[in-house]
Amino acid sequence: MTNAVHEAREALGQRLRELRRDAELTARRLAELAGWHESKVSRIEHGKQTVSEADLRVWCAHTGSDPQLADLVATLRNIEAAYLEWRRILGTGMRRPQKARVRLEAETNSMRWYEPYVFPGLLQTPAYAEAILRKVIAFYNIPDDLEEGVAARIERQHVLYRGRRRFNFVVSEQVLHTTVGDDEVMRGQLDRLLNVMMLPSIAFGIVPATAAYEAPATNGFAIFDNRLVQVETISAELAVTQPREIALYEEMFTVLAGQALYGSAARALIGRALESRNN
Repeated sequence: MTNAVHEAREALGQRLRELRRDAELTARRLAELAGWHESKVSRIEHGKQTVSEADLRVWCAHTGSDPQLADLVATLRNIEAAYLEWRRILGTGMRRPQKARVRLEAETNSMRWYEPYVFPGLLQTPAYAEAILRKVIAFYNIPDDLEEGVAARIERQHVLYRGRRRFNFVVSEQVLHTTVGDDEVMRGQLDRLLNVMMLPSIAFGIVPATAAYEAPATNGFAIFDNRLVQVETISAELAVTQPREIALYEEMFTVLAGQALYGSAARALIGRALESRNN
């Protein structure tokens, strides 16, 4: 479970504890009224146990908080929606999640995207995308729709050329050297990067390997306008919508972008990476 989701569960538990205290009920008495084990109340209030909608109805009924029920249920559903296991997302293969991103990216005017190990999907060549998705399919043991998944990922890239959207991509220098596929795939990807950097809608920065440690960014993330952040972990995709949390990611991106090299300096790093693939 990610820290953000755990914090949201703790916040919900605190709200429920306040309702219990306002009703002048001890944890033991509420458990008796609800027919629960006493420890269940404590676990819920401390965010250690996921509360169900049925639990919320019982809680509100015994604390006289029925007017709060709808808001509490909405909060719970937001928490559940925020954390989506990859096995659920990828259960039908790669094409469906790629298609879902098409609409999200089309509705976004400003995107900021950071990646520490691989190139962002919107910048990938078909060969690079195929090598990435092949590994994902094997790792998660999901239905093999590789060809459809690659086609859907490449379709997403149309957004780079439409409208007045702005894209700011920042990657670590490691991305240039992480071998995806083989040298031929990497040469094609690096050439593609040199071309796409020329688009007026795109800013592309590289955080050099020698940059000081300033931002604890261990996972890639994408910021859609100022309304949503998507974070990919090993087990799940996290959707961050709380303004306070979005602000943290925006601050982190600002730090990373400030460390990044752009323009001719970035091209020089890419050129050296290309040269190493030609030797």
